[in-house]
Amino acid sequence: MKTNKDIQNKIDSTMSAIDTIEEVKVSPFFKDKTMQRLFAEKEDKQIAWSWFTPKVQLAILVCVVILNVIAFTRLKEASYSDNVNQFAESYGLSTSTETSLLN
Repeated sequence: MKTNKDIQNKIDSTMSAIDTIEEVKVSPFFKDKTMQRLFAEKEDKQIAWSWFTPKVQLAILVCVVILNVIAFTRLKEASYSDNVNQFAESYGLSTSTETSLLN
């Protein structure tokens, strides 16, 4: 029965501690300040993509188009037979037209 009295004493002391807690006074603008901080963090995340502006997109597009035009003109200059001969020589697939002394 001694443990029951100890438990009751602990419960009573806890209830008396609750009575001593005072009301917290909060600034009337607390909610507004909190909301501003939350939205400020979201804006920081958008800054990471701010470098990808339409001007930068246009510049990248122009560079890609120029590189494609250069590659296409270089491809037009080379003939098909030259490309095939170069490929065959690179991989040892071509037959030599030179006559050897041993033949």
